[in-house]
Amino acid sequence: MEEQLEHAARLLRGARRVAVLTGAGISAESGLATFRGAGGLWEGQRVEDVATPRAFERDAALVWRFYNLRRANLATVQPNPGHRALVDLENRLTGNFTLVTQNVDGLHQAAGSKNVLEIHGAIRLVRCTGCRLTTDRGVEPLPDLPKCEDCGSLLRPDVVWFEEMLPHDVWRQAEEAVGACECFLVIGTSAVVHPAAGLVSWARANHARIIEINLTATVATSYADTALQGPSGVVLPDLLKRYAEGKTVDS
Repeated sequence: MEEQLEHAARLLRGARRVAVLTGAGISAESGLATFRGAGGLWEGQRVEDVATPRAFERDAALVWRFYNLRRANLATVQPNPGHRALVDLENRLTGNFTLVTQNVDGLHQAAGSKNVLEIHGAIRLVRCTGCRLTTDRGVEPLPDLPKCEDCGSLLRPDVVWFEEMLPHDVWRQAEEAVGACECFLVIGTSAVVHPAAGLVSWARANHARIIEINLTATVATSYADTALQGPSGVVLPDLLKRYAEGKTVDS
């Protein structure tokens, strides 16, 4: 592990532009559940029952009860050292850093990250199914069937459900950032949910050096220049410490 960490730190130091892809694994260390857990359940629910357009059409109240539980859970957790290490990296790169996240929890922004692309939306946002107005409701409690204050139509979570398209503008920015980076960090993602998983091969096709951080090997491991296995809340701070020490020596 020592050798891989030093290798990763050298790759980071050699890059002027860095992009990052994060998945549920980094938030799991703050106490949030991942849907690819035991039995394919997501906080006790089957994904197809709570995170598809058909589920919302069939039983919007059930979907909202599920998301309200997730919102309540978010009110109890905090960013972890992995989130904060990425803030440190962004601050050091001064404008040459993009964080692409599959997570909808907002923990990166809560930690202090600024250039964040939420390709799967954000749980703090709600969108009207009628007038399409999007508003930020934080993690305040909402009714089982919340209504739009402007037009009275049913609200939905402003997240990308399975079987839905990603927001075009956000996805375009993510592709551009990953295509232009010189080092790409892949953190806490199974790398099987597309199109987000395709960013790994896109980075490789554009000659970026790839660092993977995860508890176990994934689909992304075969693309990585170095794979660091362990909790991101431990590995990332260690990596950033080595990166910063090397920068001081170089200067």
